[in-house]
Amino acid sequence: MKVVRPSRITRSYEQTIEGTPEEIFPLYCPVKETEWCEGWNPSVVYSETGVVEPDCVFITHDEKVESVWIVTRHEPEIGMVEMVKHSPGIAIVKLRISLEPLTDKTTCATISYSYTALSRKGDRVLQTFTEESYRTSMQAWETAMNHYLKTGELLAGLPAF
Repeated sequence: MKVVRPSRITRSYEQTIEGTPEEIFPLYCPVKETEWCEGWNPSVVYSETGVVEPDCVFITHDEKVESVWIVTRHEPEIGMVEMVKHSPGIAIVKLRISLEPLTDKTTCATISYSYTALSRKGDRVLQTFTEESYRTSMQAWETAMNHYLKTGELLAGLPAF
């Protein structure tokens, strides 16, 4: 058995979203996300209901890598969803989103990503996962979601997230 100390980086960001947790939570879904996130286009979604649910599996492609995601926690009653993404030979990523009402019309969304490299290529990916790049990505996500909640339309031209 080979035991290796993980090369891992975790980053968190708090977004202020103009909406209630009940309005926001359904948008953290591989299907619904296509409505508000430019460039988001899973190739397959395995779902009993057609939207996000516990054990929902979906596949994405980026930079010639096919990644498999699985929803490991889905608790709308407490505003919590967790997903794990496996990019074979590169990384395992854990995404955790939790919602907390700030006012009757605004919500704090805490978005945390934890990347664990599985190879040298994964180590190179971790080097690009800087605090600055993460903040830029999370701010774009926040802008896109707030725009969608206000207008019902996708906002194009933001940095990728």
